[in-house]
Amino acid sequence: FENDFSLIYASKTMPLSNDSYVCLLHTDFLSPQPSVNLRDLGLSDLRVGQLDELLNRLLPSLGSEDGPATSRWRTSHVSAESFFHNKHGLSNTKLDPFLCLVTINPIVSCSTSFPPPFLSHTNLLTHVHYALFPTLSQHTHTHTHTLSQGLLLRPDKAPEAESLDQVVKLKNLPGDQQDAFKSGFTEGFMKSQAFTQRTQDSLRRTRLILLVLLLVGIYGLSRTPFLSVRFRTTSGLDSQVDPVQVKSVTFEHVKGAEEAKNELQDVVEFLKNPQKFTVLGGKLPKGILLIGPPGTGKTLLARAVAGEADVPFFYASGSEFDEMFVGVGASRIRNLFKEAKANAPCVIFIDELDSVGGKRIESPMHPYSRQTINQLLAEMDGFKPNEGVIVIGATNFAEALDNALVRPGRFDMQVTVPRPDVKGRTEILNWYLQKIKVDPNVNAEIIARGTVGFTGAELENLVNQAALKAAMDGLDLVTMKELEFSKDKILMGPERKSVEIDKKNKQITAYHESGHAIVAYYTKDAMPINKATIMPRGPTLGHVSMLPENDRWSETRAQLLAQMDVSMGGRVAEELIFGDDYITTGASSDFDGATKIAKMMVTRFGMSDKLGVMTYADLTKQSPETQAAIEKEVRVLLKDSYERAKNLLKTYSDEHKTLAEALLTYETLDAKEIKLVLEGKSLDPR
Repeated sequence: FENDFSLIYASKTMPLSNDSYVCLLHTDFLSPQPSVNLRDLGLSDLRVGQLDELLNRLLPSLGSEDGPATSRWRTSHVSAESFFHNKHGLSNTKLDPFLCLVTINPIVSCSTSFPPPFLSHTNLLTHVHYALFPTLSQHTHTHTHTLSQGLLLRPDKAPEAESLDQVVKLKNLPGDQQDAFKSGFTEGFMKSQAFTQRTQDSLRRTRLILLVLLLVGIYGLSRTPFLSVRFRTTSGLDSQVDPVQVKSVTFEHVKGAEEAKNELQDVVEFLKNPQKFTVLGGKLPKGILLIGPPGTGKTLLARAVAGEADVPFFYASGSEFDEMFVGVGASRIRNLFKEAKANAPCVIFIDELDSVGGKRIESPMHPYSRQTINQLLAEMDGFKPNEGVIVIGATNFAEALDNALVRPGRFDMQVTVPRPDVKGRTEILNWYLQKIKVDPNVNAEIIARGTVGFTGAELENLVNQAALKAAMDGLDLVTMKELEFSKDKILMGPERKSVEIDKKNKQITAYHESGHAIVAYYTKDAMPINKATIMPRGPTLGHVSMLPENDRWSETRAQLLAQMDVSMGGRVAEELIFGDDYITTGASSDFDGATKIAKMMVTRFGMSDKLGVMTYADLTKQSPETQAAIEKEVRVLLKDSYERAKNLLKTYSDEHKTLAEALLTYETLDAKEIKLVLEGKSLDPR
């Protein structure tokens, strides 16, 4: 069998001699296949009788003695008593037609397994494995092959050996072969140990690489914007909330909100001297809700309360309590109030309260969304008393707050922080002008009159824009020119210096804006003029700005009609100077403003004699007759306004032309310069 590795399948063993076995040789299997031994197949524990019965069932029919055999098994050769006879010669022993006796020398063991044809459908054997130990007749250099258990079975299970000497004894090897056996066994064992060590090292390296790749992948996912996961736990989250000391901010730093400051003075007094109020059994509100537009100074007021009272100030934004993990928002509320109670008396300020205290709704998508606001309600006025902690909340959208949050006992005191009036705007401008280098001739009141509706934050931005403009122009001080420039930029957009306007259009624009200025200047109830310019800015080619002397809380019928007349002055000027065929579309926005005023006078203010003192909120629900009457009355008001503006411009046609020529020359004129031009005085050359 040294050179011919024919595939063999062991049948039942027969004790012909000490080393003889009965074997079958199948002719179809001429090449080795991947191995599966008896242990893999679960056949290693079968006894001889059980294996005989199994093979008798599985072996194909050998045919009858009379007829030819139908099996594909053929006769092999008979083994001799020694390996030498097996290798170099055979005896003439008569064989069974289909069986042969094969003697295998104990020194050389051949183990093969393969799927015979009759087992291919039973899936009992699927691989072929073979191994060979070298014999003494081979070369001096020993080749060691892997030896595995095959399907060659001995009648009895060999006893287990605990040492190499016992293995040699069990093999009954001659003395001259024992050293060779030990050498081959040792070399094979050492090589298998080396192979096992290399395999283990490779596995350790592979595991380390996979672990590093896994960690890198998790880190990459956490840093990816679209797949980021915030790995945060609720245990110990925001367990320590440090208060902020705001001694540097007091009510002196709050400008333009005198009423709000007066209402908060009581809270400051309570924080300074709580016994003054508790001696009579009274108590101040636990929560104060600051309501007002963005930028009016709500946060500054809250800081001023803490600064005036010299108590710890805890700041939190409503969005900080909104987390993707269930219970985090409620936990932060608990931690915040826990630290505040430990530092009482103190102030807790929650900015943008509507993001955490919105109305509670049933939502299957967010079943736990109400935990945060419920915790806030319990902390402010729950079973446990909450003494010495003043909660101040600020919001721009008070309508969105939950009703339980604004009831008495929680945010039961509401303070409105409105937009500052002209006096407040003047104070705010003077406060911020002190922080920059400004010309002594700057009049903050003029800027305040022209910034109706500006909040404190917007006024701060105006002063900052003026300072940047002065720095870009290389000036040492900020003048009124930079402040006016900043105001116009905020109200109407930046200048469009790159726009090329031809002489004809520039002339039409100058007469158009002069018409507005003339009507405003000579109309009794119109607002005073602040500035006229033909410099393109934003969507307009020019404009005339007017400033009220004081904030108007209400307007008279004469003032509304004067506004309509001023709006009509631009189109009237174009018609009188250039004719009906050369009027432009520049008066469209003027007509929009005049039409809105006339419609409000008829439908909302009750200033129509024909329709009487009655309001018409939704015109679509009115009868066709009423709608026609409203439209007719609006047309009458607009027509009368147009005629008044035309008569006024005809009366002051010379002043109109003079002012238009001055605008073409200087492009921008302020109130003093317009007055000089209309009085016939010359302007200083610039």
